[in-house]
Amino acid sequence: MASTVEGRLDLDGNPIKAIKICIIGAGGFIGSHLCEKLMAETPHTVFAVDVYNDKIKHLLEPPRADGRMQFHRLNIKNDSRLEGIVKLCDLTINLAAICTPADYNTRPLDTIYSNFIDALPVVKFCSENGKRLIHFSTCEIYGKTVGSFLPKDHPLRQDPDFYVLKEDASPCIFGSIEKQRWSYACAKQLIERLIYAEGAENGLEFTIVRPFNWIGPRMDFIPGIDGPSEGVPRVLACFSNNLLRREPLKLVDGGESQRTFIYIKDAIEAVLLMIENPSRANGQIFNVGNPNNEVSVRQLAEMMTQVYSKVSSEPPLEVPTIDVSSKVFYGEGYDDSDRRIPDMTIINKQLGWNPKTSLWDLLDSTLTYQHRTYAEAIKKTLANPTS
Repeated sequence: MASTVEGRLDLDGNPIKAIKICIIGAGGFIGSHLCEKLMAETPHTVFAVDVYNDKIKHLLEPPRADGRMQFHRLNIKNDSRLEGIVKLCDLTINLAAICTPADYNTRPLDTIYSNFIDALPVVKFCSENGKRLIHFSTCEIYGKTVGSFLPKDHPLRQDPDFYVLKEDASPCIFGSIEKQRWSYACAKQLIERLIYAEGAENGLEFTIVRPFNWIGPRMDFIPGIDGPSEGVPRVLACFSNNLLRREPLKLVDGGESQRTFIYIKDAIEAVLLMIENPSRANGQIFNVGNPNNEVSVRQLAEMMTQVYSKVSSEPPLEVPTIDVSSKVFYGEGYDDSDRRIPDMTIINKQLGWNPKTSLWDLLDSTLTYQHRTYAEAIKKTLANPTS
């Protein structure tokens, strides 16, 4: 039986019980921050499942290790041990995914298999064993906004009904089939529909999370330093890599796409509320983002250039950005969504949650970490390019 922890209450004033949580993808960016939060602030036990544990090693070793977290090195694609771990736990959180845009056209089959086929057993194990599931989806589920199909000077483009994305009302609009960039969004949408159907037909207790550009320390990899030399990480790590190497930041198709960005620590607060308030979270789909932090990718590049100059004490480059076509940067089959602004009505109503951190502050925190962690390694690589 789960034990009750004195003094900790849920949003309805009920004592919070300590539970066992299986986190699939615990060694990644989101998983590592979630594990830190659970270990520091809750009594819950974590069964961390991943192929790598580099980002959570500090939680598995003394003095922080207290027996409440155990690491299981396995690949969910082909390991029969997974069902046993799900059965042991009260809740499974599935973070596993291929979620890097550069992979969507170059590895569409891997992308579809990772985000749909590999997730199927997890949903099945939870449903068949009566276990709760928190599944991480994506804001890409929405695709393009309705407004993007209107003429550029059309007044309705400025109407929030045409660009603010609502979990229960906005359509999912993807590009044509040959635009393989949408392989990710389609796979994520289909697993969402399957989870929802399992809830409707078989009583699966689920929560679906749609992250809107969560950023912060430990996000992605810096090519050739703590990850592969080849490959293109997501925008924050791409721009960080350019800044660390004092190279111009590459703006795909002029950097006109607009995005909202949220600090990982704000977002993890929302996830903890979902974990500890099942009566308010079950059966819900939650946007988790910060609509106040909207910028174009070009504006993001300009802000990151300014912030990095401050944290590194290095002058900005004379030519801080260069434009590159999506075909050159990502290859054939790339397409993009224009804006992604989350409607926050449902999560605010159910969990009383709102993001706090401004874009300036989260970039300052993140780039301070990037500089402190990688600057010396980059300098050595540049000084010895053949080593």
